[in-house]
Amino acid sequence: MSIHGPMAIGGLLYFAESIEKLGENLAEVRPTIFLGVPRVWEKIQAKMMAAGASAPPLRKKLVAWAKKVGLEGGYAAQRGEARPLLYGLANKIVFSKVRERLGLDRARICVTSAAPISRDTLEFFLSLGIPILEIYGMSECTGPATFSMPESYQTGKVGTCIPGGELKLAEDGEVCMRGKHVFKGYFKNEAVTKETIDEEGWLHSGDIGTIDGRGFLQITDRKKDLLITAGGENIAPQVLEGMLKAIPVVQQAVVVGDRKKFLAALLTLDPERVATDAAACGSSAKDVASAAKDATFRRFLEKKIDEHVNSKVARVQTIKKFVVLPAELSIEGGELTPTMKVKRKVVNEKYAREIEEIYAEPAEQTASA
Repeated sequence: MSIHGPMAIGGLLYFAESIEKLGENLAEVRPTIFLGVPRVWEKIQAKMMAAGASAPPLRKKLVAWAKKVGLEGGYAAQRGEARPLLYGLANKIVFSKVRERLGLDRARICVTSAAPISRDTLEFFLSLGIPILEIYGMSECTGPATFSMPESYQTGKVGTCIPGGELKLAEDGEVCMRGKHVFKGYFKNEAVTKETIDEEGWLHSGDIGTIDGRGFLQITDRKKDLLITAGGENIAPQVLEGMLKAIPVVQQAVVVGDRKKFLAALLTLDPERVATDAAACGSSAKDVASAAKDATFRRFLEKKIDEHVNSKVARVQTIKKFVVLPAELSIEGGELTPTMKVKRKVVNEKYAREIEEIYAEPAEQTASA
């Protein structure tokens, strides 16, 4: 995407000045292909939702109607069916305006990769006529192992095997790939190479997934990230984290609870959203710091966790307690990789005291299970 693709097709490549200036850069460039890691799409979504919250009532109703039609149309297209009759009208009066404002009016392909993205974010953009295509892979297979195209994609799935490659699931559900794109091994590290590539040439990804009848791969979690509760239940934290991040005011989420009696969550809040949500729920909080300590705002968060997570999962998967972290997880802070993946070990070590306090007292059920 950054080097070989533009050279091969004679494309022009732009680099954003910074994450803060991405919005104005997009409007200036108006790319035909745009790849953003999940954190980029989540930030765009958060800003759009914050702007929409202050829109006049009539405009809110119009956008809500258009998004409903857009989501139905997006899924209909994936099934090979005709879009709703009023999709064209919704596109003309809402979707086209949104794409133009975002700088995506010329974008033929919008892509996400490098880290898990929540279905909520995918459906948010799909409902606005902006399908986000997922690509899955790793450095050890020269980038992609699967890909999605505008005419062949499934929301929530990372696509089908790239031409010339092979894909399979091991007995424990681990995703494995084989082909000329798989690397020869780690430099001067034969032991780890043998752990990663088996005798038949299959590269073991460390990811757990499923493959449907049409060959679409869905990643459910990282093998090493699975939490095992004190009761012996295997929990996929990324699934729950995606549900937590669907709460508009929640910016980031890390689920903890390995070898513990219950699950808990470390949350960061969207500073641009806190004051609005606080006022709506009757809290006097004005920023993240005050919201973290305010009892009214915490009850608001408990209710949202119940609504978005606990009411939709089995009892053993419910989030019993949570803590709001004082700052956003970042690359600079060491909690995120350059591709915005959470470094769980670093987070667990950095916030060990907060996690210890969560489990120091019996859990109070924050919502109905």
